[in-house]
Amino acid sequence: MIPFEDHFRLSRAELNKILDIALSSGGDFAEIYLEYRTYSFINMEEDIIKETAESIGLGMGIRVLSGEMTGYGYTNDLSFAKVKKAAISAAAIASGQAVATPRRFRKVQPEASVYTVGAPLHLLDLKKKIGLVEEAYLACQRSDPKIKKAKAQFQDQVQYVSIINSEGLCVQDARPQARLACYAIAEKGNRKEFGYSGGGGRIGLEYFNRVRSPRQIGQEAAEEALKLLEAVDPPAGEMSVVLAPGHSGVFVHEAVGHLLEADFNRKRTSIFWDKMGRKVGAPVVTIYDDPTIPSFRGSYDIDDEGTIPQKTLLIDRGVVISYLQDRLSAQLMNSPLTGHGRRQDYTCPPLPRMSNTYIERGQSDPEEILQSVGKGIYAERFEGGQVEDSGKFTFTISSGYLIEGGHLTAPIKQATLIGSNIDILLKIEMVGFDLAFGLQTGTCGKEGQEVPVADGCPTIKISLMTVGGRP
Repeated sequence: MIPFEDHFRLSRAELNKILDIALSSGGDFAEIYLEYRTYSFINMEEDIIKETAESIGLGMGIRVLSGEMTGYGYTNDLSFAKVKKAAISAAAIASGQAVATPRRFRKVQPEASVYTVGAPLHLLDLKKKIGLVEEAYLACQRSDPKIKKAKAQFQDQVQYVSIINSEGLCVQDARPQARLACYAIAEKGNRKEFGYSGGGGRIGLEYFNRVRSPRQIGQEAAEEALKLLEAVDPPAGEMSVVLAPGHSGVFVHEAVGHLLEADFNRKRTSIFWDKMGRKVGAPVVTIYDDPTIPSFRGSYDIDDEGTIPQKTLLIDRGVVISYLQDRLSAQLMNSPLTGHGRRQDYTCPPLPRMSNTYIERGQSDPEEILQSVGKGIYAERFEGGQVEDSGKFTFTISSGYLIEGGHLTAPIKQATLIGSNIDILLKIEMVGFDLAFGLQTGTCGKEGQEVPVADGCPTIKISLMTVGGRP
């Protein structure tokens, strides 16, 4: 765990004064979000280190809630004049009389930290970081003559945050984050294919020594590109689909997770807004979001509103149990906080967001799942997709296999899965006991904000689904 360093140097009296200004127009609640962030980046391609960058960011965001309305101001200058201006901007959302409320700050901290850091990467010198990048790059480039281009990138950061609010909450956190990714392009004749792999999370240097080495990451990127050189065009039509464990979690994240975020449901724009306590999936479907998994990319000790997060059961055996809540939505929906208020940085107000989202392990043997399919496709990795508020979606499979007679046969690429999330959840027939998570490199976007996330699932059989092949 990285110790918290106070880069803000603001006294309790000053913090109280800022909160008083934020509430000067009669808001219901005010909050100060202080952030100091260090960041480094390394990019290698064409056999050279093409780019290195380091940056430091410092700033304050001030939020005021008044009923359903949110006022927000921010500044990267912590002088009192600039902070006062930001507080007045946030206060403008309200119109009423300020109510003086003396505060006694109380500190809150989780019982245990999810940040598993032995050797902090932000303290590693540049030469050693470059060594990690070079190892991944060379492992990819030298794996096969058909690999014509490789690229490796490394990022690490530490984010120090302090959150203070008008209810007296005072909480601090020091959040590490790192990612090493490798990209490969393989060529055969006039055919060109792309491969990707990576690793990271809330980790230190020991992760790349013991869990996923740079060499492994580079080789996996090359292997995916090479496999796709032999891939055939996918079939089209209605057929069984088997989702591979781990990487297919992105399907759960996009098709289901976003629509279980509370703001979409209180605004009644999500298909799930009136489904609380109702069946939306097969009895074998249980979905969690858990920010408390040690070392995971989407984990955190406190959310960006100062709430200690909790593992949240979203769908229990096919029935909607809860939504992912931030403070505003929880208040308006009369629901308990779950610790899912997240923001990109101090310039952004918090929103209800996913962290580590997954379908819980089931009881089926993965081999039996495959053997139950006479003809279908095995979706291994996803390239991306689109999901509407209605639940309708399209997803592109970047790599997978045909299933013929219960066995994986030819590799396929660029198949499109088409459907509606509730319909597909109801068509899940079998869930394996082999729960796994995807690469710890994912980032999720919402309303212009990006936050780190992870997702996972076991082997899953969908009885019938529309698959679109190449036109």
